[in-house]
Amino acid sequence: MKRVLMIVLILATWVSVRAQDRAAWMQDARFGVMTHYLPDWLKQTENLSIDVKKWNELVDNFDVEGLADQVKSTGANYMIFTIGQNSGYYVSPNKTYDRIVGIKPGKCSHRDLIADLSDALHKRGLKFIVYLPSGAPNGDSVAKKALQWQNGAHPNKEFQHNWEQIIREWSLRWGTKVDGWWFDGCYWPNVMYRSESAPNFKSFAAAARTGNPNSAIGFNMGVMYRITSGTPYEDYIAGEINKDDQLSINKPYDGKIDGAQIHVLSFLGEKWGMGNPRFTTAQVIGYSQKLWDVKGAMTWDAPIQSNGHIYQPFINQLTEVGKALKK
Repeated sequence: MKRVLMIVLILATWVSVRAQDRAAWMQDARFGVMTHYLPDWLKQTENLSIDVKKWNELVDNFDVEGLADQVKSTGANYMIFTIGQNSGYYVSPNKTYDRIVGIKPGKCSHRDLIADLSDALHKRGLKFIVYLPSGAPNGDSVAKKALQWQNGAHPNKEFQHNWEQIIREWSLRWGTKVDGWWFDGCYWPNVMYRSESAPNFKSFAAAARTGNPNSAIGFNMGVMYRITSGTPYEDYIAGEINKDDQLSINKPYDGKIDGAQIHVLSFLGEKWGMGNPRFTTAQVIGYSQKLWDVKGAMTWDAPIQSNGHIYQPFINQLTEVGKALKK
């Protein structure tokens, strides 16, 4: 009897958590574009030397209208864009981050690029998802120490408390300008996020939804070719892959797997955010079609320039994907 009751309670939790289908729009959108706008990557692709002054100069001159025009022209229906990653530089102000980390001058940009890009995308009818790692910036030793981050299979409760405060400020700042979040690096879900008490998956998701309760959230637990949902507190599957021919979609039902919207994220370049096209256009369309056949969404990462424009060879490929979507 106790076993039956426990199963009923677990099922009730999953149903109540996912009662709001926040990612329903992804079934209609089906095709999105991602870019990694990161200073350490721009150093590799454009040989740029970046400090706080240079970072603000780049962000101030980022052409949001031009990028939004490019994305719209491909036929894509949403975009994923990086807030920041391992360098410790971010594309939006955050007083909580600056206070906790204590780096002066701060590495958060003066311009709120997320807000401005959102406005440009939304007025063109496109949805907007922001990207953020679930851990501290590994390339910034000062930030890691201040945030109390331990890399690896550690509970990281102190760090998670700090990170949720930072995410909460951004979420309140942006409100409905952000339609979703893609959280990277949730590599130790059992150790870090599945505890009964906060901080956990529930509090993590709640922090991201502070400003917009309808934000769709995906937690990336690493490259998995048999895509699966890792928690009832996510709305869609993060779906990171790098060998697209190995993708396995098992037991899809009405565009979902185990209650989460089917979604896959891969890259068009030789590696994430860099290089020449690695696929033929026919391959890119074929990999996308595999997702569309099960009511899933396919996001393609494309290299971006410091001025905010995606390189033309990738726009050409993405445009063909958009045409195939309409057939």
